[in-house]
Amino acid sequence: MSPLEGKRILVTGAGSGIGRAAARRFRAERAALVLVGRRIEPLRETLADAEHVALDHTDDAAVAAFATTCGALDGLFLNAGQFIPGTVESSPLADFEQMVAANLRGPWLMCHHLGPRLRRGASVVITGSNIGIRAIPDTAAYSVAKAAAHMLARVLAVEWAPRGIRANAIASGPVHTEMLAERLRENADPTAALAALSKVNPLGRLGREEDVAGLAAYLLSDDAAWVTGTVIPCDGGAMAAFGGTT
Repeated sequence: MSPLEGKRILVTGAGSGIGRAAARRFRAERAALVLVGRRIEPLRETLADAEHVALDHTDDAAVAAFATTCGALDGLFLNAGQFIPGTVESSPLADFEQMVAANLRGPWLMCHHLGPRLRRGASVVITGSNIGIRAIPDTAAYSVAKAAAHMLARVLAVEWAPRGIRANAIASGPVHTEMLAERLRENADPTAALAALSKVNPLGRLGREEDVAGLAAYLLSDDAAWVTGTVIPCDGGAMAAFGGTT
C-alpha cells in the first residue's frame, strides 16, 4: 500500500513549481487531491483528473465560502507563496503587506476555515524558507513572513494535538522553480547569478521541486506519525554550514 493511498489532500499553489511537483508525487502515491490556485487552467495542467478550485487563499470571504463546500480532508499542503526582495528601509508598506498576505495570511485562513474539515490523524505541512530561520540581505518582508509561518505550524501542532492532527513546516532553500527563474532573468548576468546561488549550500546545487515534494509526502503520511511541531530545513546543508536554529 502506498503511504498516501486513500488520503484526501488539499494542495495550494498547485498550478506550478513545488505545488505542481507535490501534487503529482501525491497522486503517484494514490492520494485523492484537491488542487487550489488562482487560476483553473494551470491546475488542470498539473493533474487533469483532480478536483480543481480557483481560489485566492488570502481572501477571507472566499476561503470561508469554499470551506462550506469542502469535504473531509486528511492533509493540507499549504505551499502557495510569493517573494518580493527588499530591505526594511527600502520596502514600501504595500510590499510588506503583500508578503504577509501571500506567505502568512493565506496559510492562516486555510487553517482557520478548513480546520473543522480535517479528520482525526490528519497532517498539515506549510512551505516555509530557510531564510525564515537565518537572515540574509534584501529579503526582509519575505523572511519575516516565512518565520511567522514556521511559528504557525508550531502553534497548530499544539492546538490540534488533542485531535491527533500533526503540523510541520519545511524550511526550503532556493529551489529552481519558475518563480526563481524570473528573479534570475532580472539580474544583469543571469548565468553568473545562477552559479552563485547554486553554491550557497554544501551540496553545491539548487534544490529541485521534487526534493521538497518528497519531504512533504513523508510528512503527510503515517510514516511521520510522531513528527509534529517541527521546522525541517530542506536546503542542501545550508543550515549546517551557515548556522541558525530551528
